[in-house]
Amino acid sequence: MPGREPRRPVQHLFEEIKALGFTGCRNLLHKYINQGRADADRSHISPRRLARMLLTRPDNLKAEHHELLTRLTAACTGTTQLAAAVRNFTPLLSLHAGNAETLTRWAARVRDVDMPHLRAFVRGMERDRAAVDAALTLPCSNGLIADALSDHRE
Repeated sequence: MPGREPRRPVQHLFEEIKALGFTGCRNLLHKYINQGRADADRSHISPRRLARMLLTRPDNLKAEHHELLTRLTAACTGTTQLAAAVRNFTPLLSLHAGNAETLTRWAARVRDVDMPHLRAFVRGMERDRAAVDAALTLPCSNGLIADALSDHRE
């Protein structure tokens, strides 16, 4: 490129700045020179955006978001497991009479994988399971009424 100085090998540059008093290691210099370059071809995505993409029905995702989500979930076993758990959970958000049983099976699968945040989510749901079941199965839900009904049935 016109106006740019020719590239210098890192070792040569390292020797020059070392002579001027640089006390760091060559690896540190290399990282400084290349900062931002290694990630230039990777897509940066916030956890919030990833969560929104995971919670969006696949047929509602734009093509580029679907491709990005596929690449991100394939890149890491933990993300692959998280994506599968979320995909299996999202149908529960549509009211259906069988959701309580489906939730029980989903929670059992989550307990078997190393996903501490999802296990904590399951523990929280189980503390108020009657209200959660009512929310997933009834058109209108009030946790207090659901608790009273379950107490009455026992």
